[in-house]
Amino acid sequence: MVKGNKNKLSLADYFSLMNAIFGFLGIIVLFLNIIPDEIKFRISISFLLLAIIADGLDGIIARKTFRSEVGEHLDSMADMTSMGIATSIFVYLSYHDIISNSFYSQIYLIFALVFFISSAIIRLSSYYKIKKENYFIGLPAPASSIIILMLAYIRVDFIFILPIIIIISATMICNIHFPKPKIKIDIIATLLILITLIIGDYLNFFAPVLLLAAMILYAIGGPIYLKIFGELK
Repeated sequence: MVKGNKNKLSLADYFSLMNAIFGFLGIIVLFLNIIPDEIKFRISISFLLLAIIADGLDGIIARKTFRSEVGEHLDSMADMTSMGIATSIFVYLSYHDIISNSFYSQIYLIFALVFFISSAIIRLSSYYKIKKENYFIGLPAPASSIIILMLAYIRVDFIFILPIIIIISATMICNIHFPKPKIKIDIIATLLILITLIIGDYLNFFAPVLLLAAMILYAIGGPIYLKIFGELK
């Protein structure tokens, strides 16, 4: 083995592992029949939001320290677990009871989620080839995952979730540029996630709706912001 720090897992890599573990736990809890449905979905969404926080900390720590030779691949695989596979399973099971008697509705949802996972794979596998210093090409996976998760968590009508999944999936792999949030924006986003973790579905889903609104504002307003103020090269 090659000598040097790059050969070892870095601190950032451990947060990538936490991201994957939280994503896995978010899947497993959905299949625990000993837990009532309303509680298992609350626990699952908590794990998936913790995975997104771990992903954010992973990136911050990597920029301040270093990432191992496997770090970039580890990060992408962890994101695929939590923001691709786990998110898709959460959405499917959120609507399963509603559409269980409709064969076509299940086919439509599966098709939309297959497109979402395919887009996530394409984006995450190519991220380090196309990444730029000051902006993202395509909607970032965390924002995409949060939008879809929050919509499923508040149980937006099934007729709306399908086109939204398709649009978000296409936006992940498009050439639209999105600004990289500054540290203050990252802190605000993290606080919104933490508030959602704590409050959950209380207060008529106030916290999830607020988090969802912030991500939609970024998804729509981000490219407009870059068009107005320009992109730093």
